[in-house]
Amino acid sequence: MSQLLLLKNSWVMLNNSNFQNTNFKNLKNMKTKLLLIMLAIAVFAVSCNSKKDEAVQNGEHEELPANVVEMDDAQYNAAGIELGYVEHKELSSVLTVNGMVSVLPQNLVSVSAIMGGYIKSTSLVQGSPVTQGQVIAVIENPDFIELQQNYLESKSKLDYAETEYNRQKELHKENVNSAKSYELALSEYKTLQSSVAALEQKLRLIGINSKSLTVDKISSSVSVYSPISGYVKTVNVNIGKYVNPTDVIAEIVNTKNMTLELTVFEKDIDKVNIGQKLDFILPAKPDVKMTAVIYQVGKTINDDKTVKIYCTIEKENKNLLPGMYVSATIETQSDSVTALPKEAVLSFEDKNYIFIYLEKKKEGEVYVTLFEAVEIEKGVTENGYIQVTLPVKYDLKTTKIVLKGAYNLLSALKNAGDMAC
Repeated sequence: MSQLLLLKNSWVMLNNSNFQNTNFKNLKNMKTKLLLIMLAIAVFAVSCNSKKDEAVQNGEHEELPANVVEMDDAQYNAAGIELGYVEHKELSSVLTVNGMVSVLPQNLVSVSAIMGGYIKSTSLVQGSPVTQGQVIAVIENPDFIELQQNYLESKSKLDYAETEYNRQKELHKENVNSAKSYELALSEYKTLQSSVAALEQKLRLIGINSKSLTVDKISSSVSVYSPISGYVKTVNVNIGKYVNPTDVIAEIVNTKNMTLELTVFEKDIDKVNIGQKLDFILPAKPDVKMTAVIYQVGKTINDDKTVKIYCTIEKENKNLLPGMYVSATIETQSDSVTALPKEAVLSFEDKNYIFIYLEKKKEGEVYVTLFEAVEIEKGVTENGYIQVTLPVKYDLKTTKIVLKGAYNLLSALKNAGDMAC
């Protein structure tokens, strides 16, 4: 067809008025060249068509559908083609969720100063390890002096009140004093007892041991201790800064028992259960897989139609830090599905294909094998197999599938449209 179109265009050019108005000598030369070209094209077209007709008559070649490719025995062997059948495999559906590394509330502590004061000294640095009971800051406040003074004074008064109470008690037994005197001594003694007990608790809260407190040990500063072992997450103070009782001096986190807080969509919540195992990775290290176990599933649906689930990390990893983003895969129920090896399924132009064996026949002096590219639907992938769904017209028991060498067939199919005579 293209050859006839070229002949037509050449003839129109010969008869074009502008072409005929050119110099006679040039016109003669150009006409001669064009006639020769037209003659060559005509001979080529006739020859090509006669070859095609002859090939078809002799059964040497037939035009194949666009999704069918053929290979002779040499090509077949070179492509490494292996045939097989669709298998039934137990494959698990995989649910992909995202979330972050978190810690239990008891493993994240915000340290504050009970009575406030000025930071006298601190050696805190973000990331520094600390142990339970370690001094993390020293706070100075004149109120500390007054509190210790009040305690010592009340303690002294209590000692006197106890002695007076015991004296009045003995006199009352002997009816020497009045009942009123005895009762006043008892009241004073009990009042001072409660005052001393309250002051002891206040001293305990700021870290002063009342049992060892004496007049020569009164101090204007107290130490702030770490309540847990772990690492310093944040530091919010510096030397000389005044902190109120509500201010957080530092946050300390224990990273030994970290958890995962994952987000699951409402439609998938029925697929997760307590005790299920999952794999998770850090985006920065996708090759390092870690495992966790679900220990709690949230009972509240958030505004974005998601539910939180919480997981215990099975093995401690020093590279994990609270707040890190993670991607997790949860294996749900296993089902028996039709499946093929991963290398048998090809993706091309956003579609999925497999190659099916059609037949082996003789063309001329050689045998050729025909394969058909069939679009399929794929599902879950696990352990090197992919769930596949073939069109209903194919009998899974008798249809032979290309298990190996499918990529070579795809290359041959894409190149089958190259121009030939």
